[in-house]
Amino acid sequence: MRKKISQSLLILSGATLLSSCAKEAYLFTSFREPATDGLHLLYSYDGYKWKDLNKSFLTPQVGPSKLMRDPSITQGPDGTYHLVWTCGWKGDKGFGYASSKDLVHWSEQRFIDVMSHEPSTVNVWAPEIFFDPPTQQFLIVWASTIPLRFPKGQEEEDNNHRLYYTTTKDFQTFAPTRLYLDPGFSVIDSEVLRRGVDDYVLVVKDNTRPERNIKVAFGPTATGPFLKVSEPFTANFTEGPSVAKLPHNQWLIYYDAYREKKYGAVKTSDFKTFTDVSAKVSVPVGHKHGTIFIVPRKTLKNLLQTAPAGAAGATSATGKP
Repeated sequence: MRKKISQSLLILSGATLLSSCAKEAYLFTSFREPATDGLHLLYSYDGYKWKDLNKSFLTPQVGPSKLMRDPSITQGPDGTYHLVWTCGWKGDKGFGYASSKDLVHWSEQRFIDVMSHEPSTVNVWAPEIFFDPPTQQFLIVWASTIPLRFPKGQEEEDNNHRLYYTTTKDFQTFAPTRLYLDPGFSVIDSEVLRRGVDDYVLVVKDNTRPERNIKVAFGPTATGPFLKVSEPFTANFTEGPSVAKLPHNQWLIYYDAYREKKYGAVKTSDFKTFTDVSAKVSVPVGHKHGTIFIVPRKTLKNLLQTAPAGAAGATSATGKP
């Protein structure tokens, strides 16, 4: 019995050592209300327990309101990180953009105008950036309202969103804006994922009343078509889905249960069946809508060296603020 216990302890310590020596870590983009502070980052070694770096890495300078909401980052094949964000609640016809090699030093910020060809556009919300390996281009998807353009439910005309997109390979020239998703109802807060060849998943918020919950759809390419949107896998009054890819073909989908003032999460391997794991995750108080991506440990180490003392604090045990 003693020998078996020793062997078990050895295996457990070995697994812990492997985890601590992993060469990668997770980062979660974030912002803080009132959204003038700029880019915040959370970090995690397992995708479940998050800590705050407790500083702003980029202060927004573009757009009429000079805000940063819904920051989204992806890494290109040359190692450059590309960031897009919401600049304001209403009146904007584009989104903010900047790039970085290390997430500490950033390029000059730019305002990317994508909706001025539709003068009645109310907003450009939650741009989500995704690099698509098969086409070697970046896809940026966002939600906009063009009043009287689409049939609506209970929403007001200035809150009847559809998803739009553009693509680029160099962030100098952008393809003309096109409609990305019109499921017959108002949608916002999208995230595109690639699982394999001709296999893409779109996670999206149904923004209609009384739904306001999160659903998925499947398509053959990064630009769709995503023909059928699923039933919801979260309760009502949830938004801002953020997806983390775990080992062994597992995925975590985080979401903001904003009426309950907490972050929740579900786990899935097929995006058809979902297990609530909210009790197993922890998200720092004040975290708001972002995206999750993987970085080398040395990148995180560099970020930690720039962060103030106590950057590992301010974390709730259950995701509840």
